[in-house]
Amino acid sequence: MKKQLLIVDGYNMIGSWPELVQLKNQNKLEDAREVLLQRLSNYAKYENLEVIVVFDAQLVPGIQQTYKKYQLTVVFTKEEETADSYIERIAGEKNDRLTQVTVATSDLAEQWLVFSKGALRASANELYKNVQKTERTIAVHATDIHFQDFRRNSPWNIDQLSKLSEKLDELSKNKD
Repeated sequence: MKKQLLIVDGYNMIGSWPELVQLKNQNKLEDAREVLLQRLSNYAKYENLEVIVVFDAQLVPGIQQTYKKYQLTVVFTKEEETADSYIERIAGEKNDRLTQVTVATSDLAEQWLVFSKGALRASANELYKNVQKTERTIAVHATDIHFQDFRRNSPWNIDQLSKLSEKLDELSKNKD
């Protein structure tokens, strides 16, 4: 099975996801980036994806850098380089027989370019829905794990619970 690599146009997501748009409109761009990275980190870990989040350095001049955060690779492009051109280049380099690249952007021209390089594409809205779905699944699993602890801390062991269940079934049959 191919390794899955998701390349995300960070500011495109911030301009599309409702709670991130709200933060951006309140001039809290750093907070919006942080929320995006946290949500993508949980998504990546649960879905077993490698994720690269790309931000234009045009909005944060002089910050060109690449670093790891929450097990994601975060890239701020060079001052004269757009996120789109960086994503196009990386998608072409990374998409091969061992790695399937998916690019998350709502920029149609960008989608066609990466698609022509063999990469898959997802719109900002599609990624948002996928992240929400994964967050709901994680919440369900967390609840299941929480209740497993109740069973684990029970004074009854599995054999005793099984015998009690059989006894309950027997008594229910006698009642009818």
